[in-house]
Amino acid sequence: MASPSKMTPRIGIDLGGTKIEIAAFDECGRQRLRRRAATPASDYRATLDAVAALVAEAESELGAQGTVGIGIPGAESRATGLIKNANSTCLIGQPLRHDLETRLHREIRLANDANCFALSEAVDGAAAGAEVVFGVILSTGCGGGLVVRGQVLVGANAIAGEWGHNPLPWPHDDERPGPACYCGKHGCLETWLSGPGLARDLFTHSGRHLPAAEIATLHDADALAALQRYEDRLARGLAQVINVLDPDAIVLGGGLSNLARLYENVPRRWGSYVFSDQVATRLVPPLHGDSSGVRGAAWLWETDESLATRREKPHDL
Repeated sequence: MASPSKMTPRIGIDLGGTKIEIAAFDECGRQRLRRRAATPASDYRATLDAVAALVAEAESELGAQGTVGIGIPGAESRATGLIKNANSTCLIGQPLRHDLETRLHREIRLANDANCFALSEAVDGAAAGAEVVFGVILSTGCGGGLVVRGQVLVGANAIAGEWGHNPLPWPHDDERPGPACYCGKHGCLETWLSGPGLARDLFTHSGRHLPAAEIATLHDADALAALQRYEDRLARGLAQVINVLDPDAIVLGGGLSNLARLYENVPRRWGSYVFSDQVATRLVPPLHGDSSGVRGAAWLWETDESLATRREKPHDL
């Protein structure tokens, strides 16, 4: 298959559990198109149809065929080529790459959505120029991606950055064994730090059913206590990451990244857990907001040289 020309649009797709987002960028990284559609609920074939339709509509509007990179809430098994570890469970065990390449009649590039997010923010986002960047998605799940010197680290098992399925570190007595996780374990970080995890914690302590987005806007005693517990758990989880990776920057994404208080309160807490006399790691919000995942998916087709140029000239979009 021929390599894409310089003028070929870079199309990125963020395949989420509730929405599918598509965006197209030119060779300078400028956005030319962006669309969203609802993800068909628990329907693999309908999801394939939705992705193919979005690509066809985008290319019709652009007047050109583009490269396609896709971020997914899971990983592609190096052993079988099938999708694993996806919180969009209809993808698990499916030959997603093969099926999409068949529908789109071209090669595609596939990566974990948190890796795409981290790549976007490490190349020309909030962590541009940093050597080691850990990207975190705090949403319906709890994903993580790792970028080293502008390159995504996938790992031997395609699970690098999957911190959400480690147990909550330094648990308190009332945090054991922890909530059940879809992966079959109890007490995974995802069960505590996802949006549903925050909502469940408020219900457990107060009996109130509220979504995470609403909890974040409240100032009553129950909501504030839930947010303080959340911040301490996030501090413990990220301290464990710092102890292992020692990243220059950690970028938060997903709906809960909009909580401004996290960027002050979590670093204030994580010093108690990090194995160091001081913590230089920066905790920052995403520069590109909820566009980072789709941008990073598009960058899966970029060359090492072009990504290096963007790291040297961040934010020039």
